Amino acid sequence: MKKNMGSFDKAVRILVAVAIIALYYTKQIGGTAAIVLLVIAGIFIVTSFISSCPLYMLFGINTKSKKSKAIN
Repeated sequence: MKKNMGSFDKAVRILVAVAIIALYYTKQIGGTAAIVLLVIAGIFIVTSFISSCPLYMLFGINTKSKKSKAIN
């Protein structure tokens, strides 16, 4: 899989996932909404660790910074 996520994007996804998990454990969210949000949090964590988002590929989005190559 081609990497298409930058470090800022990965950090935001992990922070959102941690926030969702914290809301669940403090019983601020529950029921079906909690299940849906926990699945989304899981997806955010997995995509952050593999640095690739299938939806980004589908829409042609790439947040990974491109390093300039020096020509000698």
